[in-house]
Amino acid sequence: MHMRILNGIAASGGISCGKALVFTHNSLEVSREKIEPEKVKEELEKFDIAVEKSMKETQALFDSIDDDTRKEILETHIIMLQDPEYLSEIKDSISIHYQNAAWAVESVTASLIATLESSDIEMLRDRAIDLSDISRLLIENLSFKRSKKLSQIKKEVILVADSLLPSEMLTINKKWIKAIAVDTGGRTSHVAIFARSFGIPTVLGLYGASLKARDGDEVILDGNEGQIVIRPEWYVKKKFEITKANWEAYQKELLTVAKLPVISPDKKDYVLKANIETADEVAPSLEKGASGIGLFRSEFLFLQKNGSLKEDVQFEAYKEVLEKMNGNPVTIRTIDIGGDKAVAGLGIDEENPILGWRAIRFCLERKDIFRIQLRALLRSSIYGKLHIMFPMISGLDELEQTLLVYKQVQEELRANKIPFDEDVKIGTMIEVPSAALISDELAKRVDFFSIGTNDLIQYTIAVDRGNEKIAHLYQPFHPGVLRLIKIVIDNAHKENIPIGMCGEMASNPYATVLLAGLGLDEFSMSPSSLLEVRKILRTVKYSEAKQMSEKVLKMNSSKEIVSYVKQWMSNRFEHLPSSHTL
Repeated sequence: MHMRILNGIAASGGISCGKALVFTHNSLEVSREKIEPEKVKEELEKFDIAVEKSMKETQALFDSIDDDTRKEILETHIIMLQDPEYLSEIKDSISIHYQNAAWAVESVTASLIATLESSDIEMLRDRAIDLSDISRLLIENLSFKRSKKLSQIKKEVILVADSLLPSEMLTINKKWIKAIAVDTGGRTSHVAIFARSFGIPTVLGLYGASLKARDGDEVILDGNEGQIVIRPEWYVKKKFEITKANWEAYQKELLTVAKLPVISPDKKDYVLKANIETADEVAPSLEKGASGIGLFRSEFLFLQKNGSLKEDVQFEAYKEVLEKMNGNPVTIRTIDIGGDKAVAGLGIDEENPILGWRAIRFCLERKDIFRIQLRALLRSSIYGKLHIMFPMISGLDELEQTLLVYKQVQEELRANKIPFDEDVKIGTMIEVPSAALISDELAKRVDFFSIGTNDLIQYTIAVDRGNEKIAHLYQPFHPGVLRLIKIVIDNAHKENIPIGMCGEMASNPYATVLLAGLGLDEFSMSPSSLLEVRKILRTVKYSEAKQMSEKVLKMNSSKEIVSYVKQWMSNRFEHLPSSHTL
């Protein structure tokens, strides 16, 4: 068999070499039988028993683990197993269409999965995996057959799979899995989340790796570049050995700067913060030198709990993050739902959600939900240094309405003698072009700005970042985007308020010097990017960065800017990964 090189999505960094273990899902054989009407009651009882057994097994797994992220995914499974609409459809298939229980589960689930997988929203496509996981468990409990479990692996392997379910990721023994290669999946899938959490090098979206590899084949996996090599030739192995040694040495070198101040050689200070979704990410953020949390995405609490969070549940979540940060500032963004982050039961179902009822627009219409969150946030503020940030503000009227609700909640707490920090800093994200263009006025009314480049780029260039057909038009280095960023930074500084960036552009090392030169004060990013950006900012003089940005602002095309920036950075830094978007 010849060597095969496959390229996919770099989901979790690292380089590993080992023997393949190919794991594919052989479909459970479902007996599709029409039942007699008098057997309907018996089949419904069988189904109820299978649901109860599946609930107990999932609950037992939930109770046996400590990791909050994994618990939240299992909690999603428990919610789905109790979903009256899902269960009712299956029971209808049994009682109306006379399908046996396993067939009913299979057919109803297949229809729902097809709907989810046809969605343009990656997060919804990923939810199809949860549904597949649950239906498989139900069918197993109906047929009394069990598929092979990954927990049975007892030797070091590189796992090559056609797909991986959340429950399967929960049962793997990290001691034996050196790396993971999967035919399917994207950067927001549970496999990617777990892989990063476990520190396992992973490449997803390989489309056929499980068919091209065999058990025992030697496999090299590069999670930095998103590539695997099956049955590598000797010269490829030599090359990867050098690459791996260099990468590991560089990681050790980066760790030496984790606790050093972020100051340029000509004494310009910067602030580095982390973007997080759960309290579990606080520890790695501090270990990698974050001086605060620049973005806590509070909507993930709602997404994980199916939109049913109560005030006390939110309060405990915010309090936990603030306490774990030991007095370092924590910026919590109010719920940014809608768009590509749908929450069941809140009435958000639109043809064009990216430009629709989302973020602060939703909050100002659903003040009942917004007030609950603001109360929880303010109550938690006495446990640390809280900053509150409002998403998707598009104009002055919107900001003033938002601040009015905030002040009313403050008054309510004072009247009820509920303590809170009277000096909580209030800021707004700049992610809508109209807000960028009037940022001189917005800056007079808030304590800080944070630029959300993910949305600012797509709105400025009119490119849906989830649409693969026009993905090439999504250009962070578009001259129009860079000029808007410069306008916002200058307007913030005129009013003497700090300005940061929490969008993906802040974590792109190729953009670091350019953003510094434009005058950005704070960079906030995923914990895994902190060390690379810190090293760059400590290495380059601010005067050099300023010269670079001034030259870039005079350029007229993305192509020209990308070419110049890539050349400039590559000449100074040899370890920048090619997988970053330019």
